[in-house]
Amino acid sequence: MTDHPSLQPYVDAWTQSIEALSELVQPLAEGQWNRRTDCPGWSVRDVVSHIIGIECELLGDPRPIHTLPRDLYHVTDDTSRYMEVQVDVRRHHTAPEMTSELEYTLLRRARQLRNEKREPDAEVRHVLPGKDPITLERLLQIRAFDVWVHEQDVRRALGSPGNLDSPGAFVARDVLTAGLPSVAGRAGVPPRTAVVLDVSGPVEFLRTVRTDDQGHATVDGSVSLGPSVTLTLDWETYVRLACGRTRPEKVEDQVKVEGDGKLAASILRNFSVTP
Repeated sequence: MTDHPSLQPYVDAWTQSIEALSELVQPLAEGQWNRRTDCPGWSVRDVVSHIIGIECELLGDPRPIHTLPRDLYHVTDDTSRYMEVQVDVRRHHTAPEMTSELEYTLLRRARQLRNEKREPDAEVRHVLPGKDPITLERLLQIRAFDVWVHEQDVRRALGSPGNLDSPGAFVARDVLTAGLPSVAGRAGVPPRTAVVLDVSGPVEFLRTVRTDDQGHATVDGSVSLGPSVTLTLDWETYVRLACGRTRPEKVEDQVKVEGDGKLAASILRNFSVTP
């Protein structure tokens, strides 16, 4: 256990998700590692490679020196290029190599987290290039969120649903709903407007996004009378939209829209809050 109780929920959520992922991929045949996921351009192997790579960097391991191929259509900016290096160096690794490296990385990182002595507000390097430093607490929240989202990517690719209400799911809820004001800004939600998100399923919640007289958006859990838009959808669909794993037109039968249809369409087009 870490020295600070405020960090432990994120460590626990990360541990549960990464152990579940390790257990999920352990028995996979070689061909199953090539299954395509909803994460653009990435297979099951690539998703696991990404997790291994990030955790290795947090352990202080040097980044691989590697030149990416030029034909990777999903690599479109500096961030995706940075992330792709840890993925591409493992594209020809065998199933046993992948599972053993994941298990070894998990053990090393878990030991590091158990021995963590820094304060929750200690400043640490962001895992994304060019980003300002963040607090240790925020970093651990992001890691719990990221690993849970990628666990779900792998589960959908393999047809093995589960853990939609695990500790990582509730971390994901908090991270994704915190991004709703930025969604409102990109979608052009007008001043003095209320938008309601009514989410059902394993993780159930209601959030209202409100814009003030200047168009600045905030989010809370209170009920709004007469919102301009109400979006009703299930938790998994919410996650897929908010994480950029699907497009609105592909799940339109799973999203109920009430109110201003044009504004709702703009919100759904701008719903993704992940890099």
